[in-house]
Amino acid sequence: MTDDVEVDFGADGLVPAVAQDADSGEVLMLAYVSPEALEQTRETGRAHYYSRSRDELWEKGATSGHTQSVEEVRVDCDADTLLYLVDQTGGACHTGHRSCFYRTVDGEEVGERVFDPDDVY
Repeated sequence: MTDDVEVDFGADGLVPAVAQDADSGEVLMLAYVSPEALEQTRETGRAHYYSRSRDELWEKGATSGHTQSVEEVRVDCDADTLLYLVDQTGGACHTGHRSCFYRTVDGEEVGERVFDPDDVY
């Protein structure tokens, strides 16, 4: 039997979490997680995050329907960053792209747009 790792949520009570496609390995997004968001993720199997701009807990896909089913939650060696291995339904990015990392720093679009945000939000 193993013991849960104590996640270091730091002074602001949040840790970054990378969402990665469990099958392809594609990095989909980065968001922040509070202790409550992690608890909800573990209890429901659906990705929950903490919105710093709205100052609230949110479930990925609750509005858009573009959900993340979490297959596994990993923690890094310092226990201050999480990795959500997910099964992504639809796009992960609010811009309509499959991944938030859909462009290069030179501005070249390299990712696939999978929905029109005007139709969703």
